Amino acid sequence: MDRPHTPVLDNVTYPSDLRRLSNADLAQCANELRAEVISAVSETGGHLGSSLGVVELSVAIHAVFNTPYDKLVWDVGHQCYPHKILTGRRARIRTLRQKGGLSGFTKRSESEYDPFGAAHSSTSISAALGFAAASDLGEATGDAIAVIGDGSISAGMAYEALNNAGDLGKRLFVILNDNDMSIAPPVGAMSRYLTDLHSPLAALKDIADGVAANLPEPIRKGAERARELVTGHQPSATLFEHLGFTYVGPIDGHNMEELLTTLRAAKARADGPILIHAVTVKGKGYSPAELSDDCYHGVAKFDVATGQQKKSAPNAPSYTSVFGQTLLRMAETDSRIVGVTAAMPGGTGIATMQKVMPKRVFDVGIAEQHAVTFSAGMAAGGLKPFCAIYSSFLQRGYDQVVHDVALQKLPVRFMIDRAGLVGADGPTHAGAFDIGYLAALPNMTVMACADEAELVHMMATAAAYEGGPIALRYPRGEGTGVELPGRGEVLEIGKGRIICEGRDVAILSLGAHLEEAKDAAAALEARGLTVTIADARFAKPLDTALVDQLMADHSALITVEQGAMLGFGAIVLHHLAATGQLDGRCAVRTMHLPDRFIDQASPAEMYEDAGLSASDIANTALAALGIAVGKFEGRSSA
Repeated sequence: MDRPHTPVLDNVTYPSDLRRLSNADLAQCANELRAEVISAVSETGGHLGSSLGVVELSVAIHAVFNTPYDKLVWDVGHQCYPHKILTGRRARIRTLRQKGGLSGFTKRSESEYDPFGAAHSSTSISAALGFAAASDLGEATGDAIAVIGDGSISAGMAYEALNNAGDLGKRLFVILNDNDMSIAPPVGAMSRYLTDLHSPLAALKDIADGVAANLPEPIRKGAERARELVTGHQPSATLFEHLGFTYVGPIDGHNMEELLTTLRAAKARADGPILIHAVTVKGKGYSPAELSDDCYHGVAKFDVATGQQKKSAPNAPSYTSVFGQTLLRMAETDSRIVGVTAAMPGGTGIATMQKVMPKRVFDVGIAEQHAVTFSAGMAAGGLKPFCAIYSSFLQRGYDQVVHDVALQKLPVRFMIDRAGLVGADGPTHAGAFDIGYLAALPNMTVMACADEAELVHMMATAAAYEGGPIALRYPRGEGTGVELPGRGEVLEIGKGRIICEGRDVAILSLGAHLEEAKDAAAALEARGLTVTIADARFAKPLDTALVDQLMADHSALITVEQGAMLGFGAIVLHHLAATGQLDGRCAVRTMHLPDRFIDQASPAEMYEDAGLSASDIANTALAALGIAVGKFEGRSSA
């Protein structure tokens, strides 16, 4: 594919090169940068729309501020592709989100121009304020700049940081990237407030432009000045001013002259916290992105000319889609079922129900803490809330899970998507810890489905269960292709199942690694061993009778899970230790994610890196039996 023509950008390796360019050249550089981002993401996939919306902002900020001495913090970091190209990483930009390549987010270990990693939202103002405090106390940091999206500023942490920053009064630059679109259409009072701030001014600006265009030349300049006075007029005080910030804007986030003038003036005059409100367009400059419902938030590889994404045909429905369709079916027969999501209706699949029953699905915005307690309140009120949140995002609401749900034994149904390793989004989005952090809580029930049919059964189980909170974890991506049941079967709480029986080795799998367990069993049987495969189904309560049976009947027991240590395997070991079964008659090994973060790659490559391939499972069993291991060329092996 032909690369875009970029004569100005070709002379920019680092931000210092931008500072030698004229305003006109900076505007041209932004045009070329946009073309380069489109070209690169067409080859790698990734977060396109958000990055296209901040092209001019990226150029202007780096041209005005002295990065990396000045600390630029992006929120969320998925809008950082233009920033990466401008900060010495253009040669590697086509390795985005690939094994050994650039992260799709800001990452401290990747570049000195990434002073703070950000892959979850609403952290930038807090972090930038921390840099400002460090500067005040004599550390070698310059100005602190936070670029935060309109969706991110709706979250509670952003309010906390704004409140603290206004109170401290430190020199701090907050640039609000207001594109009226986070991942899904934004929700909430803050979104309406920002729209109210800039919509009337935009209309006035259009009227003023039309009048000025028809005036004689001598009068036109005076009219342009009048237009500036009219459109620059602010209400008596904005919310941000009440919080202690100087408020500037709204300004056109795609007008290079306006951006440069505003940023230079702010840098020269600011003596406390200042918020610059820039209105942008997500997907700006690429019509397929601008016209899409989610503005091309996350895309696969695509054809630049047509915008057509090159997604491979799935062999089976995704776990997410099965969840969405099943939830709708259950809601059609149970009026107490409601859905809750935190700004991810499409990502979690809950949009399927939302389209049919909009009054029974609640998108609370980027506010996982609120989502959890809101669900708790609905459960206390007699409803059956299905709270669908990614595993890594649910971490942000953990205090609420503890205090507002588990302590009160409220039957909130936590639907935990993206459990396990997730591929290109890397360690920031890995669902590694939920088994441990949920199973540690009294009153909590934790399930993990082995395939999409089990997902349907476990959702039926969750809907029927009123004994307290219940969590169901399932992975990203397509299922195994099993036949789906017409309706789910309510499972007995805390009971696993035997898949096949042998005499030598028992593999006890929790969740979606069952297929790897089957491949490992086939390899062991090729060595003359017979294998029992069991699906635990529940991490808590543990099926202790099943564990005891496996221990009594086999020479080795291997537990397998797509989670961190101190998870399911630890629960099994605790039971065995408490009942005196760790006496050496049956060798026990636990297989889980290692005590480190796993870098981005394909999910299969990540599990290989983690030591959880089918080959690893087979070799762990052989070693437990004292048998020399051999190379295994199974489906999941390298």
